[in-house]
Amino acid sequence: MSRYFVLGLFLLPASLMAAPAAPTNNDHDLAYSLGASLGERLRSEVPNLQLDALIDGLRQAYQNKPLTLSKERMDAILGEHEQQANQAALDAQREQLLNAEKRFMATERARAGVRELANGILVSEQVKGSGAKATSKGKVQVRYVGKLPDGTVFDQNQQAQWFSLGSVIEGWQVALPEMTTGSKWRLVIPSAQAYGAEGAGDLIAPYTPLVFEIELLGVAD
Repeated sequence: MSRYFVLGLFLLPASLMAAPAAPTNNDHDLAYSLGASLGERLRSEVPNLQLDALIDGLRQAYQNKPLTLSKERMDAILGEHEQQANQAALDAQREQLLNAEKRFMATERARAGVRELANGILVSEQVKGSGAKATSKGKVQVRYVGKLPDGTVFDQNQQAQWFSLGSVIEGWQVALPEMTTGSKWRLVIPSAQAYGAEGAGDLIAPYTPLVFEIELLGVAD
């Protein structure tokens, strides 16, 4: 054998000298991948699932064999499961929103100069007034800016406007009769005294505390 030929073998790329890779079983790998993907999703959505029953149902349906349970029974079970899953998601979202509100209110309560009215409403007096106070069934003339906890303005009126106290949110009904005409307050109103669990359309999410800067300009019966 020529020594040049032997030398050439040593100079070949390692990739060409390696043994050919074993062909992959694409059908097996596809099935396994689908099963793994399904398993990951079910692990989070349906803990403690009976895997033997799952495989039985999967095999029978896939092979078009008679099913152990009737369609009506399965529809009822799946409908009940969906309702429970939806309720669990709503409960988790509610808990998250309430915790966010608690943190926000605690931060606001710790501000200097803040005092607390009934039902957890927080007040900071920015301008001290000396005029009359509104009655609980009276009317108030105000200028105001309403903000979400992140500072987004969701409502404002810089022109003097009259409101009947019976027509406004509970937080206003509690706070405004405490104000004297000419005063300006910053109010932090818990969601329970604002729009509560329902929120207000696309503007205010459920369980959202609100911040208002309110200037009381006049009162009337």
